[in-house]
Amino acid sequence: MFFNYQTASNWLGKIQLLLLGIGASAIATLPAKAAETIYFQYGSLVQSLQVSSLETFAETGVVPPDLQFYFNFLKADKQEQERFRQLLNSSMKVNLVPISQFLYTGMGEGLLKQFGSYIRTDPNINGKYALRAAIILAASDPKGLSLLNLFRKYPTNMWIDVQASLNLSKAAGIVVEATQYFTKTVTQLSEEEAKKEVGTNFSALPDLRKSGNLGIVKKRWQLQDRKRQRSFYVDLYQPQSWRTGKTPIIVLSHGLGSRPEDLAERAEYLTSHGYFVAIPQHPGSDMIQLQNMQQGLSRNVLLTQEFIDTPLDISYVLDELERRNQSEFSGRLNVQSVGVMGHSFGGYTVLAVAGATIDFANLQKDCNNNLNYLDLSLLVQCRVLDLPPQAYNLRDPRVKAVYALNPVNNSVFGAKGLSQITIPTMLEAGTYDPATPAVFEQVRSFKMLTTPNKYLALIEGQAHVDFSVLGSGLMQLVESVTKLTLPPPKLLDSYSNALTLAFFEVYLQNDETYRPYLQAAYTEYLSRDRQFKVFLISAKSDKGLGEASREFRAKL
Repeated sequence: MFFNYQTASNWLGKIQLLLLGIGASAIATLPAKAAETIYFQYGSLVQSLQVSSLETFAETGVVPPDLQFYFNFLKADKQEQERFRQLLNSSMKVNLVPISQFLYTGMGEGLLKQFGSYIRTDPNINGKYALRAAIILAASDPKGLSLLNLFRKYPTNMWIDVQASLNLSKAAGIVVEATQYFTKTVTQLSEEEAKKEVGTNFSALPDLRKSGNLGIVKKRWQLQDRKRQRSFYVDLYQPQSWRTGKTPIIVLSHGLGSRPEDLAERAEYLTSHGYFVAIPQHPGSDMIQLQNMQQGLSRNVLLTQEFIDTPLDISYVLDELERRNQSEFSGRLNVQSVGVMGHSFGGYTVLAVAGATIDFANLQKDCNNNLNYLDLSLLVQCRVLDLPPQAYNLRDPRVKAVYALNPVNNSVFGAKGLSQITIPTMLEAGTYDPATPAVFEQVRSFKMLTTPNKYLALIEGQAHVDFSVLGSGLMQLVESVTKLTLPPPKLLDSYSNALTLAFFEVYLQNDETYRPYLQAAYTEYLSRDRQFKVFLISAKSDKGLGEASREFRAKL
């Protein structure tokens, strides 16, 4: 196997910290004097370090006595000292206005509060407001945002809680170790399932990675849900040549800050195989909402009501398809047997519409634990606590199968909420995902699902988003931090497309000829001679995954 788990785990840890850093650079401008001293507090012990010493070291390489004390204490050799110097001087250019707006959102302030519990303005005062001032001032520096500039711009002397920071560091190390451990576990379980399966000559079967030949007709509807006073559009993908019999429907749900157009390729693939695909816009959590936040027109990346509205958007689209089925589609659509598929926040949406219920008590517990925020998706999930703590029934009985890619889900639903899903469920996770880390989200959630027809696909190198479409500046930053080459997006899409089609053919169309594709042996076949592989496990691996979880906890 070409894939290096330790490298991947380290990459995940680094990219999590990178994204936390990007988030923490969303700050508001405040004039302030610079910090002169950094105090490290460990219980009743206090040790200081002058900011000027860091400046001297960063600019000249000379190590002042107070900095030498820390190097000696940490047993840092010359190479490690030089790496620290590079870190102090490394900078990145940021777009000040949208980043500033972000840190005034609920998620942004939550992020600052977490960091402020470790970096304080006084031994007992959270440093979130000082951080907001420091980072915006550092980001506005012509040289860019750097660690050294952050120290320079901090408006008061800085107090670092060493014990809390050590706890965070330990927790981060456990996350990296757990990512490596459970990636290996899923790999082994998938291999064990494959050995027990009846041998199939996949090379003699149709290649599901390829598009179909039924053609595509695209249209857009503008919808108005008067009951909710909500206007949104839905992109519809209709096969040019209809299947024999009723045509299955799949509704796709986009992620936070995204839009229906971003799922066009997935929709076209499914439509080419005979599915009718609908992709609704979610107005309070889409790209327009993100742009409104960046321009100062909104204080939120997503509106809290979106946790309720996005599942209802899917139900409203199905109502509209049912109403127009006869007049516009000659009754061809099978509106009573629908598949749903969502990415990231859209993963939350489709799990909710599939029957998962919000567990406020579980979410409150997780949101109160600072160390849990190593799972960045918790910043999104904790927004649910702004809703009235009541039962929300978002299940749509027309939905018969659900496929969730990198879903935001574990804390908001918990075991109690996920156990309410009774329909076939596929979770897809990526080993490089810093936003919804598999070890926090999909791996844990898979074990919590009680539906007998459940699957977990783990794709090596999948990183939540396609970094190749990002701006060059951020892409360069990602590459400099990770020092890894990401897998080709088309390879990852081919894995996901094949599993998606097989899953919906079996559980929407009841076509058992596609059952062999939902085997670990098939993903083994797809991954042959590939540097980045895909692994599949089913409910058969529940016991093995549970044993691995207990063994890992016993090691801690």
